[in-house]
This record gives sequence, C-alpha cells and structure tokens, in this order.
Amino acid sequence: MPASVGGMQHVHAFGDDALGDLDAVALVDALRTRTVSPAELVEAAIARTEKVNPQLNGLVYEAFDRARADIQRSRGSFFDGVPSFVKDNVAVAGMPTMRGTDAWQPRPEAADGDFAKAYLATGLTPLGKTQMSEFGFSAAAEHPRLGPVRNPWHTDYTAGASSSGSAAFVAAGVVPIAHANDGGGSIRIPASCNGLVGLKPSRGRVPLDADLRQMPVRIVANGVVTRSVRDTAAFYRELEKICPNPKLRPIGNVESPGPRLRIAVLTRSVVQECSPEVKELTLKTAALLEGLGHRVEYLDEVPIPTSFVDDFVLYWAFLAMAQVRMGPRAFGPSFDRNRLDNLTVGLERHAVRNLHKLPLAILRLSTLRRATARMYRSHDVVLMPTLAGEPVRVGHLDPTASYDQIMDRLMEWVAFTPLQNATGEPAISLPLAQSASGLPVGMMLSGPLGHDRRLLELAFELEAAEPWPRLGVDTLI
Repeated sequence: MPASVGGMQHVHAFGDDALGDLDAVALVDALRTRTVSPAELVEAAIARTEKVNPQLNGLVYEAFDRARADIQRSRGSFFDGVPSFVKDNVAVAGMPTMRGTDAWQPRPEAADGDFAKAYLATGLTPLGKTQMSEFGFSAAAEHPRLGPVRNPWHTDYTAGASSSGSAAFVAAGVVPIAHANDGGGSIRIPASCNGLVGLKPSRGRVPLDADLRQMPVRIVANGVVTRSVRDTAAFYRELEKICPNPKLRPIGNVESPGPRLRIAVLTRSVVQECSPEVKELTLKTAALLEGLGHRVEYLDEVPIPTSFVDDFVLYWAFLAMAQVRMGPRAFGPSFDRNRLDNLTVGLERHAVRNLHKLPLAILRLSTLRRATARMYRSHDVVLMPTLAGEPVRVGHLDPTASYDQIMDRLMEWVAFTPLQNATGEPAISLPLAQSASGLPVGMMLSGPLGHDRRLLELAFELEAAEPWPRLGVDTLI
C-alpha cells in the first residue's frame, strides 16, 4: 500500500490477513492456538511480497512453491510455520547464491550451508532470497541491472547496506523476521534505515558457512532483522538451543530489562563527528538512559588507534581481491570479472597496490579488542549512533560511479559500525529516533564479547520506555 503523507512516500503491506500486524512471537502464539495455520501465513506473506516488491525491489530469488511444500513438514521447532527470507549470500539447497552480482551464471546449491542448517532448524520458512549489494561491500544495494532496493519509509531513500532487501521486507510487513548478516554494519545499518531491531552477535555465536570461517579475521556475523526486541531475543534463544557455543556466555531466555549499567556515550567515530542532527538525537537517547537510572558518562573519542580505518579498508579490499582472483574456482567457469561493479574492482586494485601492508593491518585488527577491553573495564555498554547521518538517497552510493566517490561517501556515512566487526563484540541498533524529515535513525549499543544478553535486556527496557513507530501501524497512512 503506497501512500504519500507530508511528502513521505510510504510503502507497506500490513492488512487484515493472517499476518496482521503481528511480530513473529505473536504469530507463534496464533499458530499454537490454531487462530491461523502455517498455510495461511505463507500465502499471506506471498501476497504481501507480490504487492510491495514492485516498489521496494527486495526479492532476488522466489521460492514460493518450496515454502508451500516446507510447511507440510513440521520440524517441531519454535518458529514452525513463520514465513521469512534468506539473504542471497548463504547457501540454501536448491537455491542459487549470487551474492548480489551478475558475474557468473546462477546454479542451485547442492546442500544447505552451516548457517542455513541452523536457520531452518528454528522452523522459519524462507520464501526466497533477498537482494544485496555486490558481495556485501556497499552500504546500499543498487544493482546496475536489477535496480536499487528502496526504503519503505520513503522510496527515494536507500534501505541500507547489503541486507537491505531483508530489512525492507520486514519493515514493510511482508514477513516479521528475516536473515541478515554483518561484515561492516549490514545488520545494523539496514535496521537503522528501516526502523528495525538489528543485533550483530558476538563472534562465534551464530554459525558461518565455510568460506567465511576461513577469513584471517572473521568480521562477518549472521543474524536477523525484526520489528520487536522479543523477536530478536527469541531467535537467539532458539538458535542457541541448536548450536550453543560453550566459549561464550549464554543468552538464554531474555524477556525483561536487566540491572542498572554504566554507559559511555560517543558521538564521534575514530575520525569524525556525526551530523549535528544525529548528535542531538544520540544525546536525547543518553538522557533517556540516564532517566531510567543508568549511569551515563560522555566520552570525547573512541579509544582505538586512528590506523583502524586504513587497516579495515585494506582488509575489506583484500576480501574483494580474494573474490575476484578466486572467482573461476569458487563460482565456476562462467565467472566474468568484467561484470563486477566499480566498488569491487576498485577495492581489488587497492589491495594489490597495498598488499605489502596487509600482514601488519591483519595483526592490528586481530588485537584491536585489547583497546576496547580497556574501555569496558569502566563501562558496561557504549552508546553511539548507528550511522553518521540519516538514510542517504538512492543513487548516493551508485556502484557505477567512480571508486573514489563511492569510498569517500561510504567513509563519511558508515563511520561507527565497522569497529565491532573487527573486535567481534556484539552491537545492537534500535530505532529510537527519527530525523526531522521523518526517516528512522538508529541508536547503537555495544558491549564486551559474549555480553549479547546485556544488550537485549537494555533493548527491552528502551523499547518499553520509548516505543518506536512502525509503518502501517503507527504511521498515518
């Protein structure tokens, strides 16, 4: 349902069908009481996908018939019958994995990857795969052939980062929960842009497919985007039952706030201050936390070396080089590097020019948690904005523009999220603010490695104290 209110172009699919405006936990309750059936939920989600995808462009592979068949095979899992989507960079048997590019011919995967095995074991039913930026390198999915993924709050703006298709569909009410992953902010950035909850879990919390486990620094983490804290908490609770990691503190069942905390507040990243508007919104969130009884302290800067930015970009470029150089072996003989976008090609060239600096960069990234660990000796949680500014317009990060332009704009906007990818620490983006133009602005809370539960407890408290608006439910459409 598209509508224009006060100059805002909203797109959503909420209605009076089986999905209604319920989150995933509420749908589980409805299924258990037989108020709705799995078939009704899947058909409603398919209808909603078909309604809004022409405007949002989040779908890259349709598996509707598979979803209809899957609901006939109950796994006895918590989310059995709840419709969802999987991002197009994990292996799901029978579906192609294109990673946001046209550089090779699609072919179905022979088997589920390690993440898909765990994700499907929760009972979630994927309707297909969602569009992403090429290899997840850009903070906006703007495919040269397929077109951009658009923000359901305002279709002139990006849905944000490589998990944008998943986030656009969850925000628009197509499904209540969808897979996302995060190698530089791609759970948290689309959560911020689309008014969602997005937790990047601690390193090792959620399974990775084999190619990601081989990284020298495992910067990528799988997770989900949702409209409610309890959906995110329930997902990690159920996943922990399937694949617990004894090296990490358990999350368990989180349903309420936790103790009072010592919270540090930062509005400056390693190299720059956020926009004046986002700074003001961050300070309002800090005041909210203080009003809830937490002890708040304002810090001037992130206590990590300024070399972090160059190190992270070089490591990012190294991953691009690996994709390009290993392309024929990894993706088959149809791989054609001439079909890659300018960001991927530019990153590869950057890596080649600076390869001699890579070992030291990897060493510094691998030991970066020593610096943040010092910060967490005196603070339990750190509050920062998720992004340095509000969502950017479609075209701002056009992958056909020059590499230098794309990188300059990325560095200016995505200034806060990569830190936790390097350290492996958890961080959650919550839709606690809106810009003057009415676009969602996420606030990010991070904590020490393994303290995901602490972040979820604080998120529950903030959600209760400052409920966030949802498209089609709390917006006048």
